[in-house]
Amino acid sequence: MTRISILSSDEMNDEQRAVIEASKASGKPHGGPFWAYIRNPKLMQNIQEGMAYIAASTLSAREQQIATLTIARFWGAKYPWAVQCRNGLKIGLTQDEIDAINARSALPTDDKRELLAHRVANELLADKALSDATYAAAEATFTTEELVALVARVGSFSMTCCTANAFDITPPDEAPDRLK
Repeated sequence: MTRISILSSDEMNDEQRAVIEASKASGKPHGGPFWAYIRNPKLMQNIQEGMAYIAASTLSAREQQIATLTIARFWGAKYPWAVQCRNGLKIGLTQDEIDAINARSALPTDDKRELLAHRVANELLADKALSDATYAAAEATFTTEELVALVARVGSFSMTCCTANAFDITPPDEAPDRLK
């Protein structure tokens, strides 16, 4: 059960209502952890803008989604995992790839960039740093902008996962996958 109450439009102040309506109109996220963020509408706006900047990098949608699922799996974040699995399927991840991330197994792909995005996210979370070997591989594979965006995604989406965990945000019933 979600610990934080989900504000109805009538319970929101004008600023909160404006931020939610703008989010809905632009297709930005406004549920899940955003039920907590709306308590501070300026924070919610800044988070959404930051997410948009990170997503606008030249990392592929698959590279970004692999990192995002790896982050959700690391944190054991049920809501982000469920929602991001659905997003992963939409952008072309296979169920086998999602299942491998869920099982913390080797990613079943030969794509060097995707494997490295997975490795960077895993290593940064588990070790709180990147080894010299991983950094050298990332530096040789990604542009500096892409590597910065990947590291920023790890930090940014970790915040989302921590928020979902702190407030025990319940995954939607229609979400296709659950954490193991």
